[in-house]
Amino acid sequence: MAASRTIVIAGAGIGGLTAALAIVRHGWRVVLLEQSERLEETGAGIQLSPNAARILIELGLRERLSSCVTTPEELTVANARSGRVLARAPLGASAEQRYGAPYWIVHRADLQSVLLAAVEANPDITLRLGARVEDFAVQPSGVTVAAHARGETVAQDAVALVAADGVWSALRGRLGHGRAPRFAGHSAWRALVPAEAVVCELSAPRVNLWFGRGGHVVYYPVKGGRLINVVAIMHDDWHAPGWSAPGERTEILARFPAWAWRGPPHELLMAADHWLKWALFEAPPLASWGRGPVTLLGDAAHPMLPYLAQGAAMAIEDAAVLGQCLADGGSDPVRALRLYEKRRRDRTAHTQREAHRIGDIYHMGGIAGLVRTIALAALGGERLVRRHDWLYGWAPG
Repeated sequence: MAASRTIVIAGAGIGGLTAALAIVRHGWRVVLLEQSERLEETGAGIQLSPNAARILIELGLRERLSSCVTTPEELTVANARSGRVLARAPLGASAEQRYGAPYWIVHRADLQSVLLAAVEANPDITLRLGARVEDFAVQPSGVTVAAHARGETVAQDAVALVAADGVWSALRGRLGHGRAPRFAGHSAWRALVPAEAVVCELSAPRVNLWFGRGGHVVYYPVKGGRLINVVAIMHDDWHAPGWSAPGERTEILARFPAWAWRGPPHELLMAADHWLKWALFEAPPLASWGRGPVTLLGDAAHPMLPYLAQGAAMAIEDAAVLGQCLADGGSDPVRALRLYEKRRRDRTAHTQREAHRIGDIYHMGGIAGLVRTIALAALGGERLVRRHDWLYGWAPG
């Protein structure tokens, strides 16, 4: 594979896989290096808002995704203590008509499988598992990437390196960004509940958001409605890094007591036997992402809190814009990377800040929490959707 047309991507997560597919559409070749020995089908549900779904469709993945995504009919926002529904925001056909692309929910493993199949079917993409990118050296003609693979260091020459190695990116530090992501004071707990274990209403095609004492709960169906993805977020001091530490069922039931969490949230919390948890981290927007032939993508560039459900979506957007800029940049990939960063920094920084602000609103208590609840009820579903036009209506180009 000629180094003069080769781009290395470090990390085969959602962002890295999507970036590989976006880049090769414009005449480049990609070497995708992933530290895991195999891409395991793990994770939780993902909300693919129209800004992300539109890109996956443009990559030709709609037919492959159709068998595993669900199109929710609405977003319901409710008060856990009273059980009162505060707002119903239309999604489904209404969202697709409004934004020109659907709003989907999907299990992360299903999305990863579709992306991986497309990557493996593309002759211009080489995927190497068990290869952890540890360093790079800028050369006159590009970059030499050093990766640790099966006990030895291997080198790969390329014209550019894209670090898509996640929130704990090793390459972000090599680019001079020394500050580690900071703990946000919250942990998220996730579980998958068989739909047959609860009343059928809970597997209806909706995204459900419940506010309550000390946290909030989000749930929606995945796997064709056979499973219900449940995420419970709470204030917490536990802050070990990682994605899947085991969580004790007794702890989460104590933190979300039945008297404060009535109806559907309590039923789901009770029905979930196996919990995994992760601490939430964020980082302030970076003034610059890369230098020379190296740049960042996804969580490596802009780790954000999950309260807008945009972590995966922003990585998918990054991938599309990076592919476009490499096409527009012609034979000068360094110029293309700077153009990509310029196009992405303001939007991702705004999304980071908004996610933090929404998190503050979600976790208001006392009088502030009461005001929030009243304001949501007064706002209504239609206006709640309109407040997301800036986010969901985005398209590359």
